[in-house]
Amino acid sequence: MQEGSLIIERGTPADAAELIDYLRTIGGETENLSFGTDDFPFTVESEAEYLEKQVDSPDRVLYIARVDGRIVGDASLSRGCRRMSHRGEFGISVLRSMWGKGIGTALAEKVLTFARENGFEQVFLDVRSDNTRAIHLYEKLGFSKLCTYPGYLKQPDGRTVDCDLMYLPL
Repeated sequence: MQEGSLIIERGTPADAAELIDYLRTIGGETENLSFGTDDFPFTVESEAEYLEKQVDSPDRVLYIARVDGRIVGDASLSRGCRRMSHRGEFGISVLRSMWGKGIGTALAEKVLTFARENGFEQVFLDVRSDNTRAIHLYEKLGFSKLCTYPGYLKQPDGRTVDCDLMYLPL
């Protein structure tokens, strides 16, 4: 990292307002996410509640990446309920200006370590089929494509985008 040192820590309720600002920013930077700038439905209060519930949980985690004190990425994992409790759903984002600096890899590795330490057996994610940068990262980490969902996302202009379901056995 040339801009400063990377710090990855579990999110806390105190991060809620800054995290929402970050998510609104990234929602406007790329169409690779399931939300845009104005689509992020959470309030500071609801985000703080989520962050409080995950602080010591073995079932969910949200890591925040910071460079020079500023949020530049986040990654989460949530365990499925009951009959799917062996599986976790993974999500990740990084500020566009920080792409290609290893932040996504560092966040993903932190999440996968958490998954292994907490008895997850499978991790899955969905990714836009045309997001080659993310797909490359996931394949580097050992994920493989299971299938493609046609028209999974609908863009504001009405066009649809396919997404791939990817899977990693632990």
